[in-house]
Parts: sequence; structure tokens; C-alpha cells
Amino acid sequence: MPNDVAGNEPFGDDLAHCPEEAAKGTIYALAMEAMKEYIEVYLALAKETHGLEVIEAQHLQTPDRRLVLLAGLNSSLPVEAVTPEQVVNEWQHMRAIPFDVETAITKGVYAQLRARIATMVGELASETKGFLHFESAYIAANPRMLPILQRLANVSSKAELKRRVGSVSDNSISAASAGRLAEILNRVQPGKSMGRAQLLQSVEPTLEGIVRDLVGRVLLESVVARALDDTRVPYKREVEYRSLEGVVYDFRADFVIPDSQKPKAFIEVRKSSSRHASLYAKDKMFSAINWKGRNKDLLAVLVVEGPWTAETLRVMSNVFDYVVPLKAVSQVCVALAAYLRGDASRLKWLIEFSIKPANQ
Repeated sequence: MPNDVAGNEPFGDDLAHCPEEAAKGTIYALAMEAMKEYIEVYLALAKETHGLEVIEAQHLQTPDRRLVLLAGLNSSLPVEAVTPEQVVNEWQHMRAIPFDVETAITKGVYAQLRARIATMVGELASETKGFLHFESAYIAANPRMLPILQRLANVSSKAELKRRVGSVSDNSISAASAGRLAEILNRVQPGKSMGRAQLLQSVEPTLEGIVRDLVGRVLLESVVARALDDTRVPYKREVEYRSLEGVVYDFRADFVIPDSQKPKAFIEVRKSSSRHASLYAKDKMFSAINWKGRNKDLLAVLVVEGPWTAETLRVMSNVFDYVVPLKAVSQVCVALAAYLRGDASRLKWLIEFSIKPANQ
């Protein structure tokens, strides 16, 4: 992802930050692309509506935008059958309900993945005479089908699949491995006991696992990174620098601005539940004290998602200069840009914290 003022292409490929993800295969890559698409939709909507505070019909002219808003509200309205005006009315009726950014983005991701998997299942059914006859040449030429073929073969884990057919992935299947897999499938003849609907249902846990993984690794920080890019605030992500120097220990924040050599700000991104809020708060507050105590003009930002308790957020606001919900990240990035231009009023807290030997 581009991360300096000079900039490259906006919102680059997050796979570049996680090379291991590129080996996870076609479905994972599809999920990544869909998530990037819906992050873009969400951020554009949040920016135009001042963090979803002022929503009008003009903001909801596309189905994707209506889907994002309704999903984030957990509304039961059918996206395909509502007008922008009806969605605005629904939002007005549900304004007290916390907006769930994760659901807002992932609902569309699931829809795209399910549609793509259904197309793949239809193709496979046609090529295999209803999941009854499997050609090794087709399997070798179509490694993208591996997750579906694994389900059809009733192989429960990748370790078991490797033991039985060799090292395979949905990027590459050797001729020898394809032959062994075809032999298993032709012996099982899964089409005798499994139809398309049942197969689609069996793939569902795979899709859910992929999306959960992307939420944890990509979604929240990607929203922040895209907002930083939009405001042309230079930054380094956690994987791009060694450490941010602190009083007690050197560690890495999710984002350091502009870099760890001359840091002016850092951003931590955290999703929590009310049950874990206190534990997470203590961890994040000490990190902020540690870094701000060492770097006197360091501005601290905490971007939160999930049901934090009000008291926990209030306490953290006594250490962090900004404690904001994910939906308001665009506004805080504007404040960061102003701080980098010299607006010292954006800095709320100065922390005096040092450790010295007692005999000095």
C-alpha cells in the first residue's frame, strides 16, 4: 500500500504486506478483492456523510452503498427492493443502534463469494457429469477448484489431503497429485450422495474462515490506511518499520506517522467486546504512556470498533489525544494532517514519564 505523501496508486494491494496470503489461493484472493471493494464503498459513504451522521438519499444512489448502510444497522430491509429514500427512513428509525462496520463491509463480501462459488460449483458439476467422473487433466488445469474438490472427496483437513495426494494448493496441483485426487473422487463418486445445494452448504465454513481471517488481518487497519491515503498523511504500518522507541520498551504501533525515526503521531486500532474492554484498555494506555513519555510531542490516536464500555473509553481519553470510532477515522486523519502542518492545538496531552536509577 502506498504510504507516503508522494504516493503511488491509492489503496494498493494489501497482499503486498502479507506475502503469505498470496499462497492461500483463489478464493482467498477473491475475498481480499471483495473486501477492498466494500472498504472503498464504506469509506466514500462515511466521508460524504460526516461519519454517517448526516445521511440523505443522494448518498445512497448505488446498491452497494445501500447494502453497506443497512448491513451496518443490521436492518432486515431487502437491499434489492428498497429506494434510497426508504433506506434513509430506516436509518432515521435506527439511529440509536451502534453501526457495525465489520458487518457493513463483510455482508457484501459474503454475497460476492457465494455467487462466485455457486458459479464454480455449476462449472464443476458440468465437467464431472454431476460429480461422478473426474479427469486428472481437468483437476491439474483448475487448481482453483481444490477447496470444492476437497469437500467432495470428504477429506477433512489440508494435512490429511497432503498425506493422501501430496502437496497441493488452489494455485498449483501437479499432474501426479491430480491423478491421485481424481482416483479418490472417482472411487467415492460424491454425486451419488451430494447435490449442488448440499455442496454449497458444506463450503460455507471455508468461506466464513476466510472472511474472519481477513477481518482480523486486513479490514480494520485497511480502513484506517485508506483514510490516511485520502488525506495524504505519510505513515508506516507495523510491518514496515522495526520499532517505536519508548521509555520502558521499544515496540511497534499499528501505524507510525510519518516514520519511526522522527515520529509525530501513532495510531492503534482495536476491536473489543465489553467483556475484554478493561484488559485491552490497560494494554493500550500503557503503550501510549510508554511512547508519549519518550517522544514529547507525539500525538496518540486510538481507533476503536466493537462494544467498548463508555467508562473504558473515557479513561483512555485521559491518555490518548484522540479516541474515535472507526466510522470517524476520516475526520481524525484530517486532524493528523493539520498537526503535521504545525497545528499544535491538536495535541491534547503531554506525558512526563521517565525511569532513572535511585542513586542519581
